[in-house]
Amino acid sequence: MKHIIVTSGPIGVGKSLFSAEIEKRPKVKRVSTRKHILEATKCENERGALQRAGDKLDVESDGKWVADAVENAINNDSSVEIFLVDSARIESQVSELRNRFGGAVFHIHLTAADEELERRYKLRKQELKEYPTYQEAASHGTERGVKDLASVADLCLNTDHVDAESLATAALAWRGLSSKPYDPEQLVDVIVGGQYGSEGKGNVCAAIATDYAALVRIGGPNAGHKVAVPEYTFVQLPSGTGSTPDAEIMIGAGSTISLPKLLKEILDQKLEGERLSIDPRAMIINDWDREIEQKGLQKISTTGQGVGAASSRKILNRDNETFGPAVRLAGEVSELKEYVRNVRLRIEKILERGGRILIEGTQGTMLSIHHGLYPHVTSRETSVAGCLSEAGIAPARLNRAIMVVRTYPIRVGGTSGWIGQEIEFEELSNRSGIPIDELRKTETGSVSYKQRRVAEFDWGQLRHSVILNGATEIAITFADYFGIENRAATTYSELNEGTQDFVQKVERVAGVPVTLISKAFAIDSVIKRENV
Repeated sequence: MKHIIVTSGPIGVGKSLFSAEIEKRPKVKRVSTRKHILEATKCENERGALQRAGDKLDVESDGKWVADAVENAINNDSSVEIFLVDSARIESQVSELRNRFGGAVFHIHLTAADEELERRYKLRKQELKEYPTYQEAASHGTERGVKDLASVADLCLNTDHVDAESLATAALAWRGLSSKPYDPEQLVDVIVGGQYGSEGKGNVCAAIATDYAALVRIGGPNAGHKVAVPEYTFVQLPSGTGSTPDAEIMIGAGSTISLPKLLKEILDQKLEGERLSIDPRAMIINDWDREIEQKGLQKISTTGQGVGAASSRKILNRDNETFGPAVRLAGEVSELKEYVRNVRLRIEKILERGGRILIEGTQGTMLSIHHGLYPHVTSRETSVAGCLSEAGIAPARLNRAIMVVRTYPIRVGGTSGWIGQEIEFEELSNRSGIPIDELRKTETGSVSYKQRRVAEFDWGQLRHSVILNGATEIAITFADYFGIENRAATTYSELNEGTQDFVQKVERVAGVPVTLISKAFAIDSVIKRENV
């Protein structure tokens, strides 16, 4: 049986995008009303001339010319199952299609709020604007009655906030033309810190980034991720941005953005075109956010980057300016215009074609706003679940949950909260053989610039974090703190005996394998353990 899908809807509603999604399905052919008008009227191939010629055909044939175009298409290609007409502009066009083809006709009317249509019209290229405003365009000719076609449609779909792919899938399934089951392939890996942050996630991410089609960063600029090659400290972009030039780079909707820092990183990394995608709903930090944190949160040793204050404004200022200045999202920033895209949809497209995604969490599990040691916590959920939420990815997509832990956990210096049994740098230097000056330099915050506090490994906390994150594997960092000689190791067997014993105990306590071991800050610093 042949099927004839005809769309309708006001100017700017998204008919072209919707039809393009329908066309991606097999055995679908678009019926070119433009081609029919050109052949029937010999008019100029220009938007205004085509519209006038179409109006003339409507008057002369009472809209029957659209059915003629469909009939010609059917006669010329018997292999096609679905003929797509975009779009009907008057009721008689739809009526004649039904008279001639009966139940084969499926009329879909697209709608959107006038404010949204006005907004989209303003964004149109100048050559596509026949009138200065949407209201003028909507009140001209056949466009005036287009909205009335909703009353004769089989299905009405609202395009205000739903993407064209979802709408097309819904429409075809509703009609019974196709059923696209939701059977998500598990192609998403998440890396999170298992302790108090600064676990060395950046270098691990950079080491494995080449395995992925896209790298996603969430969180905010209160955590810097340092990578060795090319040496750089990433605050807003994923740590594999420099080491994996073919991967798409994304910043999720749940992120908070320091505009100066992000723009600097974009410039430093030479990002351009569609390689970088920033979700329009990501929150922009301003000077007020930084000032309020630096004045009021020193008792918990905040890094003072304004992330928490900005997140609070995003929550509280949904209706008016209850807390500080008005909200500004990434979609409103002119400097980011070329990079702003719906990250969730971008990710889904990559997953649909079998591409793998790496989400890079920031900070550590024990800094979770909900599950950390309150009040000495950060302003977001730092677990695997929180990372998936901020990126807009369903949990069913999760493949690997990689939890990074240090041999000696750290916290920001000062009154940053409980860390367990603290030790001095002198003791760590004696144990590891690493010069104390080097340790002090390494253990200085990449964002706070404060001297960190160091503690003994906490086995109970390891187990707690594994369970909370649903970790499937562990990455251990700072193996050289168990002996500077570990820096020379290139395989697991070359690590010293104490390190191998530690790895085995981690696996027993965590109940999951240790698959990655970082033993130095260098290009070859991460040992990958296979078949564990």
